[in-house]
Amino acid sequence: MDGDYVIGGVFSIHYNMHTVKHNYTSMPEPLRCIGSINSRELRFSRAMVFAIEEINNSTKLLPGIRLGYQIHDSCASVAVAVHVAFQLSNGLDPVFYTGDKCLQSGMVVAIVGESGSTPSISMSRIVGSFNIPQVSHFATCACLSDKQQYPSFFRTIPSDQFQADALAKLVKHFGWTWIGAVRSDSDYGNNGMASFLHAAHKEGICVEYSESFYRTHPHSRIQRVADVIRRSTAMVVVAFVASGDMRILLEELSRQPSPPRQWIGSESWVTDPDMLRFSFCAGAIGFGIQQSVIPGLTDFLLDLSPTKVAASPVLTEFWEDAFKCRLGKSASTDESVCDGTEDIQKLQTAYTGTDFRITNMVYKAVYAIAHAIHNAVCQETNSTSHCDKFTRIESTQVLAQLKKVNFSQNGYHVSFDANGDPVATYELVNWQKSKIGRIEVLTVGHYDASLPVGQEFHINRNLTWVEDSSQVPVSVCSDSCPPGTRQVLQKGKPICCYDCIPCPEGEISNATDSPGCLGCPKEFWPNAERNTCLPKPVEFLSFDEVLGIILAAFSVGGACLAIITAAVFFRHRTSPIVRANNSELSFLLLFSLTLCFLCSLTFIGAPSEWSCMLRHTAFGITFVLCISCVLGKTIVVLMAFRATLPGSNVMKWFGPQQQRMTVVSFTFIQVLICIIWLVLSPPFPMKNLTIYKERIILECALGSAIGFWAVLGYIGLLAVFCFVLAVLARKLPDNFNEAKLITFSMLIFCAVWITFIPAYVSSPGKFTVAVEIFAILASSFGLILCIFAPKCFIILFKPEKNTKKHLMNKNQSEVCK
Repeated sequence: MDGDYVIGGVFSIHYNMHTVKHNYTSMPEPLRCIGSINSRELRFSRAMVFAIEEINNSTKLLPGIRLGYQIHDSCASVAVAVHVAFQLSNGLDPVFYTGDKCLQSGMVVAIVGESGSTPSISMSRIVGSFNIPQVSHFATCACLSDKQQYPSFFRTIPSDQFQADALAKLVKHFGWTWIGAVRSDSDYGNNGMASFLHAAHKEGICVEYSESFYRTHPHSRIQRVADVIRRSTAMVVVAFVASGDMRILLEELSRQPSPPRQWIGSESWVTDPDMLRFSFCAGAIGFGIQQSVIPGLTDFLLDLSPTKVAASPVLTEFWEDAFKCRLGKSASTDESVCDGTEDIQKLQTAYTGTDFRITNMVYKAVYAIAHAIHNAVCQETNSTSHCDKFTRIESTQVLAQLKKVNFSQNGYHVSFDANGDPVATYELVNWQKSKIGRIEVLTVGHYDASLPVGQEFHINRNLTWVEDSSQVPVSVCSDSCPPGTRQVLQKGKPICCYDCIPCPEGEISNATDSPGCLGCPKEFWPNAERNTCLPKPVEFLSFDEVLGIILAAFSVGGACLAIITAAVFFRHRTSPIVRANNSELSFLLLFSLTLCFLCSLTFIGAPSEWSCMLRHTAFGITFVLCISCVLGKTIVVLMAFRATLPGSNVMKWFGPQQQRMTVVSFTFIQVLICIIWLVLSPPFPMKNLTIYKERIILECALGSAIGFWAVLGYIGLLAVFCFVLAVLARKLPDNFNEAKLITFSMLIFCAVWITFIPAYVSSPGKFTVAVEIFAILASSFGLILCIFAPKCFIILFKPEKNTKKHLMNKNQSEVCK
């Protein structure tokens, strides 16, 4: 249609192009489209006509100016699209204008189209050279945002970069980490899928396969892609496919039943009404352009009188194909003639549908061009527009004004950013079965790329999934690893394929699908499930456990035995056997043994600073006091029998005063050693974390090992010295058995403490303390039993032997071996 300014339109009204065979001997046949009509694309072209007629009837936009249009069919072919681009750029006139002032009478001021990305790229490279603006309603390839290569390209549909990010977030939202991917082998599919895979990789999504195909490929190629989908383990398939290509793939899949697949679709096909006939795709979800309302468009589309249809070859072809009849007298004998009773309103096709999504993009594109022309040729005076239809404008002027357009039409905003792209907003759509069993495209959510990160995605309605399920399907390569385990990648497979390995000893993981395990702090240990760290149990020899109770009982029992023995000796202190055994040293020995028994109690219970210092020093001092007393008694025995020799004056050199001084001197040396130890490096409580990994041993650190072994060494030195003296005195008269008793007691004492050393070093944890207590008790019981038990036995049960005469009798038997 002619007009003051002409707008070009390019749509893929037919599916295929006639293949021309060149023989190079005659003029090639002109390019032409064949095959069935794409009723959706036909609606796009009719929407462009509707918009232009609406603008021509407007008194506010371009008043007094009439827009014309040239609409061409590219049949989704690059070759035809390029041919059309040249026609729109140069006109159809066969005459070349050679004058200096070329009016460019055949050139359009702007172009709406094309629907596909690949044809749009080819067209933009041509019309961009002439600075003719091209506004596409359906070309979404992110590559077209490059203004260096496509300076005159605009679009009213968002770039695939936004859709790819939205699809990756959608897949991640439902927990799908193992997916399949198919794409059109075109600029639209390849670039869109590349953007999606990049976004999916950042979201931690793995792709089992990525297949490409095109509708002109051999059938074997399409069949191979279908077989890959059937054999795959991924439940979810993301299809970044053009509508025409998707139709061929779904037809191939419908020939042979395949396992259920959850389809995720791009906007090209997921909102296409023609695709809804593939019922096995029910439950498909994807992003579509916002559904719109265009007042008057439905009536315009359905207002097809026989005169209008007959005047247009395309409409005639559509009418005949839809109603299976022939217009006019061209019908053959086996075909019916259209008799005028055909009702287009009863027709169920994409042309008659009211789902105006992409159609609104065409409508907005026409209005964007109209506003740009308006701004170039009209002047605003007192809120009134004055337009001069005789003003000649260059396409560069329209291009410049198109970059600035900013308006709203029917409530839908139209503007372009620096890359010629609009604000990216999508509807999340879901294929659901209606009550009558028909599949419908329902809006279940929204995506707005202009919102802050994390707030772009919103679902406001329940979804229906594959096989009409209400449960979200699962599509993972490996099940999630529970807390307490970590992921170990399977060799040769993507990162989403892994095995779940329990955390090693001492480590935990408290999150699902943890890539690694974390070590617990030093004083903590994992629970049985290894998903949290618990405080390690603190272990020490306590009064509450059986071992502690037994040792405490023996300790108290030993102390009581020593006290009872002292009471017996005190009660019979005037008896010969008590007087003969140096009663003063005996009582002091019993007192020191009582302290030895009681000092073992300081080893039981939780160590503290005072108990750590007390236990070792008290043990060392009391034992030295004990050995000093035994040593004094041994020396007294030796001196007593030496004094019986003629002329011997020995006893006056080792009387009671000297005996006291001996005990005090030996004990003072040990006290001095303990003081130096406590001053320089005293024992202290310590948490031992090295013996056991899973529990803490609360023990007393020695502080200075030299001090500890000096105390033990001094005790051992006195014990050995005492043992030697006792051995020398063992052949004294039998009835006076003090030397033999001391020999036996010191033999037990030395044996206990010699075996104590390796047992102490090798015993772990609280058993180290138990060994030390056992050594104290065993040596203490050895002393009290060997030295005092025979005497108590005579005092209590054999009083007839407790006489001076019996003690001096050399012919009596041994009392104690």
